[in-house]
Amino acid sequence: MYEDITYETILQRMLARVPNSIDKREGSIIYDAIAPCAFELILMYKEFDSIINETFADTATRQFLIRRAKERGLAPYPSTYAVLKAVCTPSTLELNTGEKFTLGSLTYKIIENVSSGVYKVQCETLGTEGNKYSGNLIPINYISGLESFTISELILPAEDEESTEAFRQRYFNSFFVNAYGGNVQDYKEKTNSIAGVGSTKVTPIWDGAGTVKLTILNSAYSIASEELVSNVQNIIDPSQDGTGIGVAPIGHIVTVDTPEEVEINISSTFSLQSGYTFEDIEQSLEDAINEYLLEQRKIWADNDTLVVRISQIERRMLDVDGVVDVTNTTVNSGSSNIELTEYQVPVLGVISNVQNSWFNKVCS
Repeated sequence: MYEDITYETILQRMLARVPNSIDKREGSIIYDAIAPCAFELILMYKEFDSIINETFADTATRQFLIRRAKERGLAPYPSTYAVLKAVCTPSTLELNTGEKFTLGSLTYKIIENVSSGVYKVQCETLGTEGNKYSGNLIPINYISGLESFTISELILPAEDEESTEAFRQRYFNSFFVNAYGGNVQDYKEKTNSIAGVGSTKVTPIWDGAGTVKLTILNSAYSIASEELVSNVQNIIDPSQDGTGIGVAPIGHIVTVDTPEEVEINISSTFSLQSGYTFEDIEQSLEDAINEYLLEQRKIWADNDTLVVRISQIERRMLDVDGVVDVTNTTVNSGSSNIELTEYQVPVLGVISNVQNSWFNKVCS
C-alpha cells in the first residue's frame, strides 16, 4: 500500500519545508538533522504495511491468521500420533502396557493388548513420520523370551498440524457454507476433525428418514481401517438409535463406513530413450500414477463419482524421464476410461509393458 513512499521521498518532502535561505545540502546541519528522522519514518510506514497485511486473512501470516480465525471459533487441526498393530513372537509372551521399543529414530510404546500376541503401539513422535515405518521393533529394556515384535499394520494414521494454506481456505469456506445442527457441512467438519480422518462423504437419508451415512478416508486418503471406522462411529453415533448420545443430533441414525478400493491395472507400449530399460523407469511410473490416483482420492468426497482417465495416465507417464512415447494404453483390460461408483476409490494395481513381461509390484 505504501510502495511509493521511500526514504528519499520522505527526506525530500521534509527538506522542501525548510526555507531556501538555509543550507540544505547533504552534510549541512539541517540535512543531517532531518535524515535520521526520515529513516525512522520509512520504518514506520513499513510497519503500517505489515499491520494491514496481518489484519486481513488473505495476507496474514500463520500467527495472525490463527488469531483472526479464532473469532469464528476455528483453530488449525493439531498433529496426532500414529497408532499401529504389532505382532509378538511367541504369541504366548505377555508384554506390558507402556513398554517401549525403537525402530530407526522413532520410539513406540504399547498402549493396548488386542489379543494373544497382538498389540497396539503408538509412535511417540507427532506427525506423519510415524506412518512410514514397518519392520521389527527393538525393545528399549530387555524382555526375556521375546523373539520378535513386528509392526504389521497402520491402524490410525497420524496427521501433521494443518498447513497454513489449508487452514486459510477452511476459514474462508466458513463464510460460504454454514455448519449447523447436523446439516451436511456440519457432519463434514465434525468428522474431518477426528484424528485419522482425511475426508468424509455425507449421504443423507441413505436408508430412510433420519439415516445418515458417513463414508471416510483416512488422513493418507486411503480406505479407513476397522479401528478408525469404529472410532468415528463411537464419536458420532455410538448407539445408532437416534438418541443423540454422540455428536449426531437427536433423531439421526448414523452409519460410518469406508469406500471400496478398485485396483487400476495399466498396460501400455513404451518407447524409451536410448540406454533406458523398462526396469529403469518402473518405479518412476508407479510414483507418477500413484500421484494421479492420490489426487483423485483427495477430491472423491466432493464428487458424486470419479473417472480414471486414460489420457491423464498417459500424460503422467510421458512426464517420466526416459519415456519418449506411450501407446496402446488399456486400463483394466479395456480402452475406455474407468468410471467408479459413488463409494469406490482408485488404487494402483500393476503396470505392464506389452513388449515385456508383467512386473507385479503392487503399490500400497
